[in-house]
Amino acid sequence: MLTQLTIKNYALIDELQVSFNNGLSIITGETGAGKSILLGGLSLVLGKRADLSSVKDATKKCIIEATFDIAKYNLKPLFKTEDLDYESLTIVRREILPSGKSRAFINDTPVNLDSLQQLGSRLLDIHSQHQTLQLTNDDFQFQIIDALAGNDKHLNSYSETLKNYKRLKFQLEVLQQQKAESIKELDYNQFLLTELEEAKLKRGELETLENEYETLNNIEEIKEKLLNSHQLLSNEDVGVIIHLNEVKNQLAKLSAFGKSYDDIYQRVNSSLIELDDVFSEIENLEGQLEADPSRLETVNTKLQVIHNLMQKHTTSSIEELLEIKEELTNKVSITENLDATISEKENEIENVKQELQSYAEEIHNNRAKSIPNLTSQLESILVTLGMPNAKFHIELQSSESFLSNGTDILQFLFSANKGGQFNDLKKSASGGELSRIMLAIKSILSNYTQLPTIMFDEIDTGVSGEISNKMANIMQQMSKTMQVFTITHLPQIAAKGDTHFKVFKEDINEVTQTQLKKLTPEERIVEIAQMLGGVNVSNSAIEHAKQLLN
Repeated sequence: MLTQLTIKNYALIDELQVSFNNGLSIITGETGAGKSILLGGLSLVLGKRADLSSVKDATKKCIIEATFDIAKYNLKPLFKTEDLDYESLTIVRREILPSGKSRAFINDTPVNLDSLQQLGSRLLDIHSQHQTLQLTNDDFQFQIIDALAGNDKHLNSYSETLKNYKRLKFQLEVLQQQKAESIKELDYNQFLLTELEEAKLKRGELETLENEYETLNNIEEIKEKLLNSHQLLSNEDVGVIIHLNEVKNQLAKLSAFGKSYDDIYQRVNSSLIELDDVFSEIENLEGQLEADPSRLETVNTKLQVIHNLMQKHTTSSIEELLEIKEELTNKVSITENLDATISEKENEIENVKQELQSYAEEIHNNRAKSIPNLTSQLESILVTLGMPNAKFHIELQSSESFLSNGTDILQFLFSANKGGQFNDLKKSASGGELSRIMLAIKSILSNYTQLPTIMFDEIDTGVSGEISNKMANIMQQMSKTMQVFTITHLPQIAAKGDTHFKVFKEDINEVTQTQLKKLTPEERIVEIAQMLGGVNVSNSAIEHAKQLLN
């Protein structure tokens, strides 16, 4: 509920501070006294865009601050979502700076207009004749039905499941797109992979093959050089080993004559041992060498395959080719496994769809059960409001689509006259009728859900005295469970309030200012008497006012 309102430097208001109580609060005043200014200030608190032209003194800051008691409104989740500090007494402040910029605060935390509007819509409902068009809005009509149906928890479950359903559907679309793209590449990737697999590549293989190729390709020259080397080492006449053995024998005889002779002897002996080993290796290599044209062709072919693959994949080693082979294996595997993944995702979607359908059916059934109750209550209240022939026909049809609040399509059909045809509410009800229908609906809703503070702005325009009395009774009944304000010109309604405020203008220092005053019981009698008989209050008007108040 709205507990306090402070307005500074706004329109014709220099500074205004007023406190409000629960129950039914009446606001009256002459036309042009400034009731619209009060509503304008409250609209800014609710998130309406600011206009520098509405500031009284453009050189000073304009401030509108409203304090709300929100303990019963279940707003902690909203505060958490908006990352705001929750306080049971919440202060909403709007500032318009001389520069024209505006700022908004909730409990002293700066917020943007979206956040302000999110909270404002849950705190205060300003209802005027032109706003009765909300009645023709599908979302609002569903809110009415669902309040009576008690669908709050079911709708929350449905909403969360719908989010999951849409998320899974999106994931499936991504997978299907991946599959479509992968299919285009699969044949080519499989061809490349097959080439690499058939090559049977091994790490370090290239150097080994190149060495083998050089050997096989030059085998005659190698054999000739090895044979010559063998002869030079072992020939009886010129063999290096033969002569080196003779040198060794000569030096062996000198080794006993001194260390220097023994050292040179040892060095020759070591050289001879190494040369013998070289000789043995040459013999071994000679024995292994054998011309093999078939193996040469095989090695050459394998090298050609490797070099072609390296050129195709712009690599410089077998190791890089093996890495590409692994990547291609993964790509082909992913493509081949996509069908299984897609199938799993489709099964998951089907399970969530069934869960979603179950919630939707439960919501639908609850709505269908509540419609006769709503229709009966609406028609009954409208009889008291001077619409004895008003009839409603509310149609609820199921669709194949999962909508934001279920699978239902709703139609509010209305007939104002006996025997008249049912038609869309916006086509068949006048502005005055829509006002009374809205009042009836708000009255019904107040019994099923915690409504925000509501402010009725002259919805009684054009209503007779007897009907206005019925309107006032409805507002009074609503005010037992919620805070209700009504701006009115009718004394029958004004007399029903728990508190009464008057909006008026006065000249202070030759400047016209709008004021808002809470009336005393005596002042209230005079105000209602003036509403009955004009500025010049007669005794009969006073008595009539007292009767209305009693």
